[in-house]
Amino acid sequence: MTTTRSVRARNRWRRALVALIAGVFSGALLFGLANPAMAGTQDPEDFPFAVQGNVRAAGEPVEGATVVVTGGEYTGEAETAANGSWRVPVPTKDVPYTVELVEDSLPDGVSAPDGFEFTQEVEFGATSNVTRNFTLGAAERTTTSFFDQFLSRAVNGLNFGLMLALAAIGASLVFGTTGLSNFAHGEMVTFGALAALFFSVAVDMPIWIAIPLAVIVSGLFGFGMDAGLWRPLRRKGIGTVQLMIVSIGLSLALRYVFQMFVGGGTVNLPGGASATIPGLGPIRLTVTDLISMGVSIVVIVAFAFWLMRTRIGRATRAVSDNPSLAAASGIDVDNVVRIVWIMAAALAGLSGVLWAYFRPGIKWDMGTSILLLVFAAITLGGLGTAFGALVGAIIVGLLVEVSTLWIPSDLKYVGALVVLIVILLFRPQGLLGRRERIG
Repeated sequence: MTTTRSVRARNRWRRALVALIAGVFSGALLFGLANPAMAGTQDPEDFPFAVQGNVRAAGEPVEGATVVVTGGEYTGEAETAANGSWRVPVPTKDVPYTVELVEDSLPDGVSAPDGFEFTQEVEFGATSNVTRNFTLGAAERTTTSFFDQFLSRAVNGLNFGLMLALAAIGASLVFGTTGLSNFAHGEMVTFGALAALFFSVAVDMPIWIAIPLAVIVSGLFGFGMDAGLWRPLRRKGIGTVQLMIVSIGLSLALRYVFQMFVGGGTVNLPGGASATIPGLGPIRLTVTDLISMGVSIVVIVAFAFWLMRTRIGRATRAVSDNPSLAAASGIDVDNVVRIVWIMAAALAGLSGVLWAYFRPGIKWDMGTSILLLVFAAITLGGLGTAFGALVGAIIVGLLVEVSTLWIPSDLKYVGALVVLIVILLFRPQGLLGRRERIG
């Protein structure tokens, strides 16, 4: 009896230590995001505000032109990227700024029409960014056929669906093994993007190192949440409804903690502006889009292999089907659930990084904006089925992008939810779900 009590005491101390470490690391991460100057020398990229825009001539982007922004005692400049975009961070928005396109910096073959204004005045409003564009000449009006528009948006929808699938698969795994509809899953998505921002900006690591580290830290964040919160609540016999309410409260708390540390503006990850890949006809894909799709496919294939071919994966499917029978057959259910939380958080973190490039930009509530779509993908594919979440996410992604051919873009998320309702009227268990899961 004494031995059992000592083991329980050690387990409680271990859980408390893990939760404390995870909390301290998360706090250090957010503090580093809020105070990047403490991680290194103050850099203009750390400024919370920015003046941005595009430079175009006859509808084509102008690369290599210099834009100078002056306001108060501050002067900053930027060079236009391959897509004509430019961005100059500024320290405050309380003063007016002058934006100048340097005429001598225009590349050969590009000239401005008579009377062109190379200087514009800028004043900030309620937002943290302000946009000023320079158009050197009128573009020729071109028309795009319906098929070309459909093809272009379908490819964008596939990219969005693959990114959404990473988050949906993780949330579906959690639901399948614990029965919890985790409303804080959107904040796990945001956490991954913020971790990438921390490593790439505050710590000044290359982005190809920062992203894997962000995924690893996201997995540790999921481990800490399970060890410090969800596992103790499960052991106390708390019902799924009460756990869902706790997840809603956790979502609100994390969301406003993120806002408190990183502010209400939008921050871009390094490498977001990349050139469009030529030779694809009506399809406009950047190098970043192609890498995002490739990474999503590789990770999903690796996850499928893990789930179907490995011992832990088979144990996860057994716990998802019947936890009691899995425990009776010798499977450590608690260990499986812990691994599921780590996997779900890591996938959500990677999804957050890709979502930051797709939007583009990182914002404190970015995960919440796609949480409803994540739930829609899970429900559409079948509750608790990882492959159903994958299918549902791709369908939702395609519907969201393609539907803008007929409805305003502001309503594109509504179209996906309407299709979800229609399908559930005819197949309540979802596309790949089993009927006994419902009820």
